[in-house]
This record gives sequence, structure tokens and C-alpha cells, in this order.
Amino acid sequence: MPATISGVGCYVPPKVLSNKDLEKIVNTSEEWIRTRTGIDERRIAEAGVATSDLATNAALELLAKTGVEAADIDAIIVCTVTPDMLFPATACLVQDRIGAKGAWGFDLVAACSGLLYGLSTGAQLVASGSHRKVLVIGADTMSRIIDYEDRATCVLFGDGAGAFLVEPARDGEGGLIDFINEVDGSGGKYLSMPAGGSAQPATHETIDARLHFVHQDGRQVYRYAVGKMYELCVNVLERNGYTAEDVDLLIPHQANRRIITSVAERMGLPLERTLINIDRYGNTTGGTIPLATRDAIDAGKLKKGDLVLMAAVGAGFTAGVSLWRWTY
Repeated sequence: MPATISGVGCYVPPKVLSNKDLEKIVNTSEEWIRTRTGIDERRIAEAGVATSDLATNAALELLAKTGVEAADIDAIIVCTVTPDMLFPATACLVQDRIGAKGAWGFDLVAACSGLLYGLSTGAQLVASGSHRKVLVIGADTMSRIIDYEDRATCVLFGDGAGAFLVEPARDGEGGLIDFINEVDGSGGKYLSMPAGGSAQPATHETIDARLHFVHQDGRQVYRYAVGKMYELCVNVLERNGYTAEDVDLLIPHQANRRIITSVAERMGLPLERTLINIDRYGNTTGGTIPLATRDAIDAGKLKKGDLVLMAAVGAGFTAGVSLWRWTY
């Protein structure tokens, strides 16, 4: 049976970190940040707030909006690169806090593509007939792994979370049409957090070398992101008999406004049919696509029956696209 997205819930911390604020922290300027990234501000979690807190709040909002009981959730997939800890999984913490007593779950690590990987996984669980309600959450507290002495990365990221409810679609209603997920591990060196795992456990040396923060080669990431997102978008449309003209809305991962506009332009897709909200949230990694989806619904840009294309590229390199006929 086809799977569909039947609900969206989101949460961002109340604290705002503006470009003006960053001017006081690192050698940069408001104009430079806006021109290079398209970001005006981002949300930052207060001390003591973890990824599980953001994810739980997003899940609770979704349940409240859809009227679904937590006890009816079959599985929880938390897509994150900033888990509360390596184990237990953040999905376990969320399951307990929302009271989803009958659900199993796990964390999925695929960086900025993680949410799309989680959606395709959840959709397959539903399509198999073994699950009825799967909660797919993208949540990251990126401020915890950002070096605020590195002006190339600290301006990019924010904290936030979003959740999708994946359920069986009604006959003839629509839902997931197709997806493509890829990895290219040769690009892993261009975007990573080098230390903290089994290869480089935490030591005084790794901490002094600031290896527990995000390290990025911006040029390499930009080049790969634009080329791969365009390629996968075109491929998934062509193999299902569509063109860019048929797409009612492109919801891309919000990493950089220039990446998004470059992909849309190469596809021949007008920006009015491309959701961009990076100016308000920055790159929240797992949270960007749910946040963008919610904003699209609220703005009337996403309606029942629309053909929706979601796309992302992330560290790994990871990449994914999914094509949906929107059902609510």
C-alpha cells in the first residue's frame, strides 16, 4: 500500500541569534552573512536543552495537530547528527517522553539528508503493511558542535526540529511516488566532525585541536550539493514521467540560499515554486525540510493534490530526493 505524510509538527527554541549578534562574536559582518548564505537569524537552544527536547516538542505538536494518540505510534525514527548521547538512542528518549508505549525506534545518521532517508524508510515500513503510523523526526542542536571561532561555519547553523507522521494513503489519494537515495563516501573528508568517535576518542589533544566541531570545505560541498541535487531531482522526475513544469513545489534542504537558487535555476523552476526559509532558521540539518514544509502549508504554497519534490545533500556525502502527491 502507498504511504503518505499525514501530519507535520515543528519546534524551534525561542532564543534568536542574529547576524548582528554574530558580528560581536566572530570577525564577520551582517551583510557578508546575508549575501553569502541568505541567512538573517537562527534559533539557538539554551544551556541544558538537548536534541531530545527539541524532538519531543515537535512530536507533541504533531500529535496535538493530528489528534493521534501516542499509544498508536508503531515506530519512531529520529534523524540527527547531534544525539543526546551515543546510546541510548534519542528515539528511545522521545518514545518515553511522549508515552508511545507500543513503539520501537532508532536513530538514523545521514546528516542533512537524514530526514529524507528517514522518510523513505518509514514509508517502506508502512508500504509493507507491517506498520500503520510511523513518526519520522528530524532534530538537531547544531550549536553544540559549532566552533564560534570559525566564521566559515558558525554563521550557517541553527537549532530546530520537525516531525512527519507517515501513514497508509487512501486508495487513489496519492502519497509517495518515488525516491532516490545515494552516498558518495569519497566526499566524507570535506564535511565532518573529526573527533568523538572510535577513530579519535576525546583526549586533551583532540579538544585543544578543536576537532569536536564541524569542519567543512565550503567550495567542495557547494559544488557537490548543486550538481547532485539537480541530477537527482531531474532523474526522479524523468523516471516517473514528469518535468520541472509539473512540480508545484520544491522543498529543498536549507543549507545555503545560493545552493537552492542555483538548483532551481538549472531545473528551470521559478523561485515562487521553491520554498526558501533559511533566512529565519539557518541550517538546522535534520529539521530543515519539516520546518520548510510547515511554512509552505501555513503560507498556502502547499495544498492537497500538489506534486511536491523534496531534495537534500549532506555530509558523507549523502544525497536524497523524494517525490510526493500531497494528500492533505
